[in-house]
Amino acid sequence: MTHDSFAPPQGGGGHDRATHGSVETAKTVALKHDTVPPREAMTSNQGLKISDDQNSEKAGVRGGSLLEDFLLREKITAFDHERIPERVVHARGAAAHGVFEAYEDLGALTMASPFAAKGKQTPVFVRFSTVAGSRGSADTPRDVRGFAVKFYTDTGVWDLVGNDMPVFFINDAIKFPDLIHAVKPEPHVEIPQAASAHDTFWDFASLSPETAHMLMWTMSDRALPRSFAHMEGFGVHTWRLVDAKGGSRFVKFHWKPVKGVHSQVWDEAQKTSGKDADYQRREMFESIERGDFLEWELGLQIVEETDEFAFDFDLLDSTKLIPEELVPVRPVGKLTLNRNPDNYFAETEQVAFCVSHVVPGIDFTNDPLLQGRLHSYLDTQLRRIGPNFAELPINRPLNPVSNNRRDGFAKATIHPGRVSYFPSALGGTHPAHQPKAPDAFRSYAEKVDGHKIRARSTSFTDYFSQATMFWNSMASWEKDHIVAGFAFELNQCETKAVPKAVMANLLVNIHPDLAARVAEETGLDIAECQRVAPKPVVTETAAPAEMPSGRLKVAASPALSMDKVTKGIKGRKIAVLAGEGVDGAQLGTLRSALEARGAIIEVIANRGGTITCSLGKSVKVDRPAANAPSVIYDAVVVPGGASAPKLAGTGLALAFVAEAFKHGKPLAFIGEGTALIAKAHLPVPAAGAPDQGVTTGDAEAAVSALVAGLEKHRFPNRDIASVAA
Repeated sequence: MTHDSFAPPQGGGGHDRATHGSVETAKTVALKHDTVPPREAMTSNQGLKISDDQNSEKAGVRGGSLLEDFLLREKITAFDHERIPERVVHARGAAAHGVFEAYEDLGALTMASPFAAKGKQTPVFVRFSTVAGSRGSADTPRDVRGFAVKFYTDTGVWDLVGNDMPVFFINDAIKFPDLIHAVKPEPHVEIPQAASAHDTFWDFASLSPETAHMLMWTMSDRALPRSFAHMEGFGVHTWRLVDAKGGSRFVKFHWKPVKGVHSQVWDEAQKTSGKDADYQRREMFESIERGDFLEWELGLQIVEETDEFAFDFDLLDSTKLIPEELVPVRPVGKLTLNRNPDNYFAETEQVAFCVSHVVPGIDFTNDPLLQGRLHSYLDTQLRRIGPNFAELPINRPLNPVSNNRRDGFAKATIHPGRVSYFPSALGGTHPAHQPKAPDAFRSYAEKVDGHKIRARSTSFTDYFSQATMFWNSMASWEKDHIVAGFAFELNQCETKAVPKAVMANLLVNIHPDLAARVAEETGLDIAECQRVAPKPVVTETAAPAEMPSGRLKVAASPALSMDKVTKGIKGRKIAVLAGEGVDGAQLGTLRSALEARGAIIEVIANRGGTITCSLGKSVKVDRPAANAPSVIYDAVVVPGGASAPKLAGTGLALAFVAEAFKHGKPLAFIGEGTALIAKAHLPVPAAGAPDQGVTTGDAEAAVSALVAGLEKHRFPNRDIASVAA
């Protein structure tokens, strides 16, 4: 319900009237007066006053969510059915086929089929996606990425539906519609697309302190992955592993990229979006086509039942992670993506992931975010694809399906006979229960005992300690990028009250240095923000039956930082700026040495076709300069020869190397190619100075420096103030 003067009368009848002339909307008033509109009673769609819209009903404060929670189902069902056929979230996606191979037999931990024997292979289909944007948005906005894996096991389909970040914004599914409505384009203007830098998202975040930890991830470069092959994946929730004897332990799932974790920087990501909106999906497709398969190791963090309360946080809280320094990640297998889909719509678009798709050996916990997802994902697929989505080829299990179910929208299987029910003694198929089958699914026999309650466990209300840990774990350049991320987003907000609330309710509670630096970039007065900002929504809390009593914690977790050197440069793209008369010997040395290490060399010249090198040989031009943005390359080389002086007088070439320098990428200038250093106003490499990733010398020295620079990924501490472009 709105307070606008043009709103229809309540209680039935009435017609919406368009706003014209000088009629002021609630947003206009808020912008002019910087005020919050008055509150009113919240109700359900049936007019029922709601006592708590932020916590689902559970069996005890840490117990499982109840199916009878009609308010949770009403809210999420309305959200799941908002759009068709495009996914409401994760609409923009790309996928590939592959295989998962186990490193060892994990029968002592779980009876899950993919881990049944060393070397066992399980077919998979993996879809990567952005969360906020529509299907037609770009690949590279600042956003969370979905990392969803469908295992086609011999005991059924297991969907491990996760993200590229180990935590989430909220810890109860009943708030998910609010989160997504806040981050989506604002409904009165349908802007901005695929962006969180606007009032409604930060208004929601500022009043929901549980978002603090996830905001640190999304304002870092983790939200700008360089490619799918360079991002981690996580199961987010704490799950259960169940062994054949019925024993259980908690588990967190991690996907560790073999090529290392690397990102773009914000300016680079913005330009990539404009130069090649399909950059990441194109990168994956081309990599698989040339045999450079994408690889991850699956790792497990195992916590025994007896250690559930050993930490200073609640394992059921999805806004928390388990620091690797406390529970190391155990590698248990490798995922390899080695085949592209044959048809995007039939496979990537119609694939249906459901958190509820588990196999014997994998089971749920009482995480209230997970519990809500169990309903939401299935409900979404029923609306988006229909009740027979499991019969689509991309969703079919490998093992036979037998249950006597018939009919429904888009039924593909033709079932003969008269029986469409169970039990039956008539002709046809005779599915039977499997009470004694060792590989039948049985839920873990967890004791459930608690009062029906709509409240939040007090063990879920430590909103800031892990956000602070994340800040403490970052290198100096990563902190710089986080500050810049917050500053950019908050400076985009139009309503002055919103950044003030973010500062007062979130940033000052995470770290004083973070708050002070963001305040400097946004012009906010911290004391004023704390005095006038709207306060967070307070939800009812209750102590769990057993409070976490442990004190295992870390102040900083080095595993969270991306400031690491990786081994190898396979798949990295190197731009070679060339023209007529380029030094052929240098070009040959570069190509043979770098391609032998798996790098991709692309020759860029003023025009397409071919050029002639100093050896009189024809050299294929991979991309004309106008079609070769620097943002899609990882490093740049300018060889010597007759082409170099001409490049030094070419605006495109100078802008190319200057932009690559600004983005921290390794550069090498050989022979006459060094002329571009001064022309592009790059700092001249000096003996004894800190390595800035700009190399001069012969081709062999260039190769050595480029390999080291690419393994470092980028040089983030460069002085870019004087660079031309």
